[in-house]
Amino acid sequence: MNVGVSEHPLKLYKTQNDYLRQWDEHRNEYLEALLAMEAPPNPWECSICNGGGIYRCPGCFSQPLFCTQCCQKQHYMLPFHRIKQWTGTFFEDSSLCLAGMVLHLGHCGQPCPSGAPEGMVPHANSVPDDTEWCTDNPDDVPPFLRVPQGGNHLTLVDVTGIHFLQVCYCVCPTSQPFHMQLLESGLLSATIDQPKTAFSFSVLNDFIHDNLECGTSASNYYNKLRRITSNVFPHLVPDCYHELLRVSRQWRLLKLLKWAGFGHQQDSQKPGSLVLFCPTCPQPGINVYPDATDDLSNWKYNRTLIMDGNFKAEHLYDRQTDGQVWLMDGLGFMVSQSPYHEYLAATNHALERSSCNNHRAVNQANSSRAWLEATGIGAMACARHGCFVPHSVVDFQKGERQVNMDYSLANALRYNMQGIRRVINFYDVNCAYMRKLRQRVGNNEFLKFPTDMEIVPGIGIWHVHGHQPQCFSRYAPLYIEGAGWIDGEVIETLWSILNVVSASTRGMSSPHRQELLDFQMNDSNFKKMICMG
Repeated sequence: MNVGVSEHPLKLYKTQNDYLRQWDEHRNEYLEALLAMEAPPNPWECSICNGGGIYRCPGCFSQPLFCTQCCQKQHYMLPFHRIKQWTGTFFEDSSLCLAGMVLHLGHCGQPCPSGAPEGMVPHANSVPDDTEWCTDNPDDVPPFLRVPQGGNHLTLVDVTGIHFLQVCYCVCPTSQPFHMQLLESGLLSATIDQPKTAFSFSVLNDFIHDNLECGTSASNYYNKLRRITSNVFPHLVPDCYHELLRVSRQWRLLKLLKWAGFGHQQDSQKPGSLVLFCPTCPQPGINVYPDATDDLSNWKYNRTLIMDGNFKAEHLYDRQTDGQVWLMDGLGFMVSQSPYHEYLAATNHALERSSCNNHRAVNQANSSRAWLEATGIGAMACARHGCFVPHSVVDFQKGERQVNMDYSLANALRYNMQGIRRVINFYDVNCAYMRKLRQRVGNNEFLKFPTDMEIVPGIGIWHVHGHQPQCFSRYAPLYIEGAGWIDGEVIETLWSILNVVSASTRGMSSPHRQELLDFQMNDSNFKKMICMG
């Protein structure tokens, strides 16, 4: 009786080694099949018209063989496939542009009935010769990597690599501008006037997901696209790295605007309005009924927050500060730059020392690093679910100072808190931070705390054991009414997400860094939302 799937009578499942051992028996068969795919098929016929075949498309299912005309017809809706051309002895890297294909916009891939735009000259079919490619000579570039001359050609960047294609725009009287025609076809142009480079939605989404999950920088990602385009001559692939940086910023903003519901309305965007917050924390008018306003003092309507600093998110001084474009300043998790710096300039930066134990966050708060514009960031999150609070993330100039965290807390207490009268706030150094909080806030015109709001201080269960013994009974979450079963340390786990991209954001411009950190924190909140319930 066969009681298992392996030879051993007691094993009821296969291990990884069992699968590898079984595959190893067929290794030569796989190798022979791969080598056979490098040769032309027999019979030597186009898979569509049964004529003479010359092009093979690895992107199409079963890698069919096409003649020139059929290759163009089959790919007018698949312009990002990479094809190979038979040279007489082997299949050589080629392109749809060399096969004479023209990309038509505005009519589902069909030519515009109003005719081609003035100056549109289709690129002639070019068959590569048998000469060797010499990379020492910059003029001797493989044919499929040569930029087409004449006509309207575009450099198109996709997950399948970098492509050159002749483009025929729609010229009907009701046609859109060229950059909008590209957008409606799933391509985001790098420029508005006279587009020359465009990125597919697929490659922009792929880059964003690589950046979110793997921390891939734009430089590394574009180097990957170069290798995909030509693994032998990646240095001959045109450089579109700076265009990728610019267009990816635009794409992130468009996605946030779309998710936030601003696609079909022109409402003014408020601070933090482009990002997500915790759906289970009480927010009057959103997940709390309006008629419950009189009962918001109840413990179940507490807002439980946690604040902390991250010293890995450093930022170097910008090389050029003039003319920088802030696409979403203050609309995400990081605070608006201008009001924040006005507050810092008008607020006294008093030296702070810990009266409890030797806490690094307090005692090193005034250490300065002359080469850094920001020595880290401070943030607020909901202590129960670990979702960042919008418009509450601040930069540190000299370390984790009270003047920075006051601004972060003040903004967090104004975000969807109308009517909530009790907040439990966890902080590593709350025993020192909370002593003169009301006095600091009351004397500062930039900070506005609700006068009737009770702020209950707490210290996370891990950090509280590093304090003096009396701090445990006063600040440990287990002794705070309404805190629930909570450790008060969840924000420490959130820093690991941002630390993946901290190295790449260190040298970015200030607007780009803000946008990338906002998008990372928004994705962190999103992943928590889809796992709730």
